[in-house]
Amino acid sequence: MSTEFEPVIGLEVHCQLATKSKLFCGCSTKFGSDPNSQTCPVCLGMPGALPVINEQAVMFAIMMAHALNCTINYNSIFARKNYFYPDLPSGYQISQYDKPYAEHGYLEIDIVKDGKPTRKKIEITRIHMENDAGKLNHGSDTDKDSSFVDLNRTGMPLLEIVSEPVIENAEEASAYMKALHSIILYTGVSDGNMEEGSLRCDANVSVRPVGTEKFGTRTETKNLNSFKFVKDAIIYEINRQIEAIEDGEEIVQETRLYDSAKGTTKSMRSKEEAHDYRYFPDPDLLPLVIDEKVAEQIKNEMPELPMAKRDRFVSEYSIPDYDAGVLVASKDVADYYEEAVKRFSDAKQVSNWVMGELLRLLKETNTDITDTKITTDKLAGLLELIKSGDINNKTAKEVFEEMFNTGKDASQIVDDKGLKQISDTGAIEKIIDEIIAANPDNVEGYRSGKEKLFTFFVGQTMKATKGQANPSLVNELLKKKLAG
Repeated sequence: MSTEFEPVIGLEVHCQLATKSKLFCGCSTKFGSDPNSQTCPVCLGMPGALPVINEQAVMFAIMMAHALNCTINYNSIFARKNYFYPDLPSGYQISQYDKPYAEHGYLEIDIVKDGKPTRKKIEITRIHMENDAGKLNHGSDTDKDSSFVDLNRTGMPLLEIVSEPVIENAEEASAYMKALHSIILYTGVSDGNMEEGSLRCDANVSVRPVGTEKFGTRTETKNLNSFKFVKDAIIYEINRQIEAIEDGEEIVQETRLYDSAKGTTKSMRSKEEAHDYRYFPDPDLLPLVIDEKVAEQIKNEMPELPMAKRDRFVSEYSIPDYDAGVLVASKDVADYYEEAVKRFSDAKQVSNWVMGELLRLLKETNTDITDTKITTDKLAGLLELIKSGDINNKTAKEVFEEMFNTGKDASQIVDDKGLKQISDTGAIEKIIDEIIAANPDNVEGYRSGKEKLFTFFVGQTMKATKGQANPSLVNELLKKKLAG
């Protein structure tokens, strides 16, 4: 009988803060500048250069601690994490070790367990502040065999958010990352751009026999920069470890890299322990003292966060959990939805159109909702036309697409194209009479019990009216006529 294994997963997420300057110097944090153009003696680790903490970075850090329900340590210490690497010119990273500024928090995620939707609390071990290393670029168009170092990223302000090892599978890990990303965008502490490295994840994965408490040997897969890569890398690593154990191999504690092209992880280096870094308090930096009144003020000024907004949307607008989850995933989409509901009171109808047609077209055209030509007033105007019976849903979708492309009002498009819905009972009856007369066999079949033929008559009527007949009126009149 084969042993059944279960994974144990913890995530370390690095979030680059949206400050204009670096953590300990005044160099710009602008992305995409010429290599090594945003450096100074401080971030290059020159002898005698003294670091000075970025106040805005501390404010953002406090905000994130509140957002993740952490206990704030009002007195914390920066330490030097010593290691040699080509993109770390100082020879050490300034981080926080045994005294981080925030600990013991949690983040809630929505998951499905045993076939039922449920909410799970993922505990946060700690959040600490640190500066980033640079970036190695391997090869170039002119010199493919060399590696080049760009130190623009050196000194960028980071938060490292460390979860407890309580994540049970890759789906939960992906849900955690998406929830964290959403919170980051709502608070504005970072742009959350995973492609540019503003948010990246290290996944610690181990497996153990089901029912045992002792953790297996873990591996750390570094620098996962998309939700898909997080999920796929964890799935691969779980399966790799299980197969290795079943083949009698021993799992080695190591750092691994994910190859997205092959969908595999590969060994990078043996995993360092804390003592390997020779942590000690940074002699150039005073302890970080956070004023309790300032921390409380930041807490009182916090924006409504995604989970709270989701719950409010469900209770206030009586929309399903699923709808609310889709709408609050983006703060801009949630804001758009609320503005639209102010202009058209049927909250579910608004939700359907925002989640369906609007998000579809935004995705297809790679357009941000803040740039859409369909304002909330224009969306409300379209929905009023549907409500009044001037257009049906099929026509409305056609109108909506033209609104999206041109920015015209729905009423103008309907008038210009003659799309107004036919609700004249006499006109529709005349068309139905002609269709019934032209299809006696189908009429007889329907009356003898072949009820599926009803859709044939509906289709013929809508075709004859170019889709402009009022559907409910068509159904009502057809039932009467076909009943004889």
